[in-house]
Amino acid sequence: MDGGDSPSVSGSGSLVEPIPGEPAARARLDGETALVVSDYHAGIEVGLRYERGVELDSNADLRRIRLLGLLDRVDPDRVVVLGDLGHRIGSADGAESEELADLFDALGDRPVTLVRGNHDAGLESELADVGGERVTVTGPEGVRLGRVGFVHGHTWPSREVVESDVVCVGHEHPAVRLEDEVGGGRKERAWLRGPLRPEPFAEHLGVAVDEFDWRGPELIVFPAFNDRSGGTWVNVEGQGFLSPFLPRALVAADADVYLLDGTRLGPYRTV
Repeated sequence: MDGGDSPSVSGSGSLVEPIPGEPAARARLDGETALVVSDYHAGIEVGLRYERGVELDSNADLRRIRLLGLLDRVDPDRVVVLGDLGHRIGSADGAESEELADLFDALGDRPVTLVRGNHDAGLESELADVGGERVTVTGPEGVRLGRVGFVHGHTWPSREVVESDVVCVGHEHPAVRLEDEVGGGRKERAWLRGPLRPEPFAEHLGVAVDEFDWRGPELIVFPAFNDRSGGTWVNVEGQGFLSPFLPRALVAADADVYLLDGTRLGPYRTV
C-alpha cells in the first residue's frame, strides 16, 4: 500500500506490497510480478450448508469478478494462491467443481501456483483438468519463489521457505473486532505483519540456529480472500492461532495489525 502507514515490508525493498482496500498483494519474484491471494474457498456456500446449516446464495460469480478486477489492476505474470483454493476437503464436486472450472477459464493462460492448504487435498486432478500444465501445486511445506517464501500455514514451512526475506502465510484469516464508543462492534479483515525469530524453526527442523541462512524474515499473514470464511480474532483474549508455529515464532512485541485500507492499528496484542 502507499503512504507512511502502509503494510509494505520494511527492510525487504517492498518485495510484497498489499493492494489498498483488498485482501491481496503484489509480489516481486526475481523478474516476475505475482498477484497473491489466500483462502479463496471456492464452493464455500455448499460447505456452510452441510457444516452449519447456513443457507446462502452462491457468491462464486462475485469472487471471480473480484479476482479478475485485481488481475486487470496488477497485470501480474502469475497468480499465487496461499492455500485453500477450494473449500471441500477431498476432491471437488458439484458447485465447487463448476466454480473452479469457470475461474480457470476466466484466468486464461496465466500461470497459477497453488500452495497446498488443508482444504486442497484431492484438488490436483481437478486442477489438471481445468488448468492444465499452467497450474503448479506445491507441497504443504510451501515454496520459495525468488526471495519470497510462501506457505499456507497449517503445517510447518520448509527450511527453504523460512530462509527467505519475506514469508507469506494464509490459513489464519486474521480479523479484528473494533468497538465504537457505545459498545457496538464490527469485524474487519486484517493483515498481521511482524519479524520472525529462528528458534522455533531450528527446533522443529533439528538444526542449530547458526546453521540457518537467516535473513531476519518478515512474516505477512494474509486476510482471507473469501469474506464468508471465519477467522482468527487477533485482538480477542483467549483466541488461539491455528498455525503450529504461531504466535511463538513471531517477535510478538513488533507484530502489527493493519486494516485492508492500510490503517496501522499497532501491536496485535494491544489493539
